[in-house]
Amino acid sequence: MEITLALDRYDRHVPLFLGAVAPPAGLAYRALEVGMVPPRRDGIDRHGRMLKHLEFDAAEVSLASYILARARGAPLTAVPVFPRRLFSQNHVFVHKGAGIRRPQDLAGRRVGLWAFQVTMSVLAKGDLKSFYGVPWESIRWVTQFPEEIEWSAPGLALERTAPGQDLAQMLVDGEIDAYIHPHPPALVQERTDRVARLFDDPEAECRRYFAERGYYPIMHLVAVKTELVRRRPTLPRELMHLLEEAKRQAYDFYHDPGYALLAFARTAYERQLQALGRDPWTAGLAANRANLERFIADLVDQRLLARPVAPASLFHESVLDT
Repeated sequence: MEITLALDRYDRHVPLFLGAVAPPAGLAYRALEVGMVPPRRDGIDRHGRMLKHLEFDAAEVSLASYILARARGAPLTAVPVFPRRLFSQNHVFVHKGAGIRRPQDLAGRRVGLWAFQVTMSVLAKGDLKSFYGVPWESIRWVTQFPEEIEWSAPGLALERTAPGQDLAQMLVDGEIDAYIHPHPPALVQERTDRVARLFDDPEAECRRYFAERGYYPIMHLVAVKTELVRRRPTLPRELMHLLEEAKRQAYDFYHDPGYALLAFARTAYERQLQALGRDPWTAGLAANRANLERFIADLVDQRLLARPVAPASLFHESVLDT
């Protein structure tokens, strides 16, 4: 069997793009560099191309959109490998003139989101409510892009930008008070005269969150076509092995202090070891159950999912013991 594997261009995927991870006997893979924002070697819109059009055999996809697609009967299953993780605290930007100094100041404000069901949007809304005591319902949400998976919630008031409007520019201009984005646009990060992060020391706040919650929040998992698993029942574990071996090789990159463009990449890695432990990217269902349970509860609370689902139901039965 030869499969296509669509992934973004992270360091933990570089060994796969280089063909440096040997597949098991009888399996070949072609790693495609497919992102969500341009440029990428093999295009963008990975989530939609996989979840709606089944364009790839396996792909890194949004956790939220995958759960919603599965609830609607998408012929996909997943393996508990999570190649993208982010802390929401590092992705909340505010207009300097809005007088926002703490999460509680967001109540009643206009806050931009890529879309309501984006995984970072769900995580941030959930963290505001459960970690900071700021109900997401108290905020006026403004979205720019269509939802990945068709969805509606009667009575839920969401504002959509007008054609041609850009939330990043609206933040700089003070037309919205804050912006939460998984891929912060360059404009937001560069206009430090107009824009600031919500937290003065976001790294310290992320560490505090990790110490209390015990996990580095999941953004993406790896989905695979169900029909392929029927043909090759060993495929889920083989995919886990490929991705875990690629990650192991990527960790080894950082033994070289000159590997990255960042001058202090090695010392940053050492600080991470102290704060987050040996591997905050742990694969497997058991190690990630608490994270998944809370995220599913947030989906239900935010009216994106009608009822809770068991974390085990998201994954192929052959990897439930991981």
